[in-house]
Amino acid sequence: MNTRAVGTGFVRLDAVMADDYSVVNSARVSFAQQSSDLHNDLSGKDKGLISFLMRERHGTPFEHNAFRFHVKCPVFVAREWFRHRIGSYNEFSARYSEVPNEFFVPDESTIRTQVGKPGAYTFEPVDDDLATSAVEMISATNTKAYEIYSCLIDLGVAKEVARMVLPVSMYTQFYWTVNARSLMNFLSLRTDVNAQYEIREFANAVEIFFQEQMPVTWSAWVECGKVCP
Repeated sequence: MNTRAVGTGFVRLDAVMADDYSVVNSARVSFAQQSSDLHNDLSGKDKGLISFLMRERHGTPFEHNAFRFHVKCPVFVAREWFRHRIGSYNEFSARYSEVPNEFFVPDESTIRTQVGKPGAYTFEPVDDDLATSAVEMISATNTKAYEIYSCLIDLGVAKEVARMVLPVSMYTQFYWTVNARSLMNFLSLRTDVNAQYEIREFANAVEIFFQEQMPVTWSAWVECGKVCP
């Protein structure tokens, strides 16, 4: 399956040029050696090499591959995602296209409060009444913002100006091309329990694609504590 739903968004693996052999052969070229892809079944020696490279943090052999993802997520998730700059992005433009009436509204079970100091917050659930009220306010704000946006468009205001009233809960879409080493860096940070819950949901979907395409590399990365080489 090339598309994984994340709420009303998704992560889609649009194209891939990545497998475990890309790691093995990128490392072995140093010795003018190469392993053959025999039914995509790595030898024990090949698997051991990947584990060694991961454990000793020899990172460049993990860069000779590419994943291209198509992602639909809320803007506030995309802004965190784009902080990972070792990759290429192209995003939907609200300057040129009218924004669809699609906004992220959290489930009541995910409404939380933050406890502690900046940089060391913990997050705790709120009571049911507050959770219900918070979801209602978020939904109402989304609805009102889109009404104003649509009104401005109808009055002839340019899209690039009208979009100023839209909240970061609106959905956006983008393409992301990234190699396995940078992907592991992203996943190390964004699947961590300290990452924001909403981006963790998307990162977990991305990780499944990584595991499917490069299972030996993924296993070695997990065994090393999900530390990027």
